[in-house]
Amino acid sequence: MGGERRNGYIDRLRKGILVECGVVALLAVLVAGRAQSRAEQSFGTNALSIEQDYIKWVDFTVSYEALCCAYEWDVKTHGTEHEIGWVDLLAYTAARTGGTFDKQALKIMEKAAQDVFEGEKTFEELTADLKYFPYYQDAYDAALGGLVGEFKEECVDGAGNVTYRDCYGLKGYFPLARGFEYSHYDDFGAGRSYGYQRRHLGHDMMGRIGTPIICVESGVVEALGWNQYGGWRIGIRSFDGRRYYYYAHLRQNYPYAEGLEEGSVVTAGDVIGYMGHTGYSTEENVNNIEVTHLHWGLELIFDESQKESDNEIWIDLYALTRFLAKHTQETEKVGDTREWVRTGRIVDPAVEEYKAASGNHTEDTETP
Repeated sequence: MGGERRNGYIDRLRKGILVECGVVALLAVLVAGRAQSRAEQSFGTNALSIEQDYIKWVDFTVSYEALCCAYEWDVKTHGTEHEIGWVDLLAYTAARTGGTFDKQALKIMEKAAQDVFEGEKTFEELTADLKYFPYYQDAYDAALGGLVGEFKEECVDGAGNVTYRDCYGLKGYFPLARGFEYSHYDDFGAGRSYGYQRRHLGHDMMGRIGTPIICVESGVVEALGWNQYGGWRIGIRSFDGRRYYYYAHLRQNYPYAEGLEEGSVVTAGDVIGYMGHTGYSTEENVNNIEVTHLHWGLELIFDESQKESDNEIWIDLYALTRFLAKHTQETEKVGDTREWVRTGRIVDPAVEEYKAASGNHTEDTETP
């Protein structure tokens, strides 16, 4: 009987061990599945949603540190055998993390960039199994596509001779002229009550009246004039049509740079207007905004039906504003007037290509 009990005990022990092994294996599968689908889960709730054949929503959560890291790799590898586009690197990281850009995400980004740079892997290999990489790539290209690239920068020697040198890097500009004081914080999504309850869909930069406003990216002036909410405002569309830059609450009586009008072609770095506090009025030229500031916003447009609709996509610009501070534009006052102009010009190939394709050979506001 003792042997039978012992054998029965051993049998039960074996069965127990087998059950425990099965549970452990099941848990391992669940954990692996959870890790594998983290980006997909985040994609559905935190990053972007896709309906039909174009993107309907983007939650732009790229951090300042991630923007800097990706940009540095882009510039470092430009023209080499293993080029790394900053949009691709950011999209890869987002596809791995579900749009999260914490310290771990930066490590993932650095490792991927190093592997590509050293020829260990190609981007095609890195992204082959990332289901949502194309979506993040499209979304981030829409947000950042016109800010980095080739351009020519003006150089003036001691004798006043002007030449242009070829450059590659950040050709997008900080939205305020260099040397003018400002303050800002991340206020995207904060509540607004004038007219109706709504979210703040831009970025406010507080400063003083008359601070020159700088064109962030080259494009075409699509809107100019009074808006009940934004006061005197400017809307500039990127040449690829995917970005609409909105600059609002411009100065009373003298809001715009001389010669600016709808249809004007502007180059990144041009002075386009001046800070004020107009708006919150159906009557034109009224200062009803309490604090002098620039409201600048960026709408992403994947289909023209989104442009003015209930499905507009505006993104948080706090991190991007900090990043653009790497590239500020110096300005100088024009005599005794209220006008300011840029010093040091660039030639943006995107401007030249647009003019050639559209037959628009008019000069922009400042750049020859």
